[in-house]
Amino acid sequence: MNAVRFHGQKDLRYEKIPIPQIRAGQAKLRPAWVGICGSDLHEYLGGPGLCPTTPHPITGECVPLTFGHEFSGVIEEVGEGVTDYKAGDRVAVQPIIYCGTCGACQEDLQNCCYTNGFIGLSGWGGGLAEHIVVPTSTLYKLPDNVPLEIGALIEPLAVGWHAAKISPFKAGDAVLILGGGPIGISTILALKAKGAEKIIVSEVSRKRQEFAKRFGAHYVIDPTKEDVVKRCRELCDNQGVHIAFDCAGVQAGLDQAVQAVRARGSIINIAIWEKDCTITPNLFCFKERKYQGVATYSIGDFQEVIDAIAAGDMKPHEMITKRIKLDEVEENGFKSLIHDKDNQVKILVEVGGG
Repeated sequence: MNAVRFHGQKDLRYEKIPIPQIRAGQAKLRPAWVGICGSDLHEYLGGPGLCPTTPHPITGECVPLTFGHEFSGVIEEVGEGVTDYKAGDRVAVQPIIYCGTCGACQEDLQNCCYTNGFIGLSGWGGGLAEHIVVPTSTLYKLPDNVPLEIGALIEPLAVGWHAAKISPFKAGDAVLILGGGPIGISTILALKAKGAEKIIVSEVSRKRQEFAKRFGAHYVIDPTKEDVVKRCRELCDNQGVHIAFDCAGVQAGLDQAVQAVRARGSIINIAIWEKDCTITPNLFCFKERKYQGVATYSIGDFQEVIDAIAAGDMKPHEMITKRIKLDEVEENGFKSLIHDKDNQVKILVEVGGG
């Protein structure tokens, strides 16, 4: 079968690999649509980092690996003992790989598993292939009114959903979002669905400023032209926002966010940083601010996102800005995200379509 495989930095190959064999408790899928994630792009440009170069403790695999962890598909076959799924079912795939036995997993914090990984980054195949075999525990059925294209957006939407859910946000709170990329937009959509009435977005790109407004931001600030801290205080009773969500991972943005948050407010870090950052503890101590990291999504977040989309509470279809074929992934996918980043939110790869 054809697959897109990551061999190393700027070494992405469209090549033939064997069709995976199904086992008990598994399902064989034909991926339909696959999103290209910022994590994939970071690996392509500077990796391997997330992708293991020695055998992963759970999958036993290392590079080269098939890419693609944001995807939907149609079940082709189910393994022995599977009764909850059947051939023809349309599903989204929750790609976290976890051991199930460590302390975090025992506390139902599978996303914080001490040896975790991801389908499409750590082994077990990936969405950028004509077939994949996965445990049925990773599958979530898509309702009839949720197309397979939208199914490929569930993963990034779940990141924003989980961040909003794990934060102290409550309806009516004022929030600041740093960055108007895919995760920033996912966070906007999640907060809107949860009752946010004042969403402020800080974004440099003019095009992404427009995207942020389109998806529900009430105010958009260009940090190169306006004082983010001053503007947030003006918009929020001279106190600042209740919560800042960092979806950018840039030092200057973090510095602004800390001071844009009111006393006893919170900074929620969603971004994966490419380099170390610094914080000034006194800015937290004297205003009793909190800083919290977020790790992808918990078990159950996928279903909540699917339910919100099916109910019309989240409308993410305009996130899709480009559609390409499997053999175009590097030239028209990754290179578009490098050279035309500002005009793209989510590029989807059509594998099986639908």
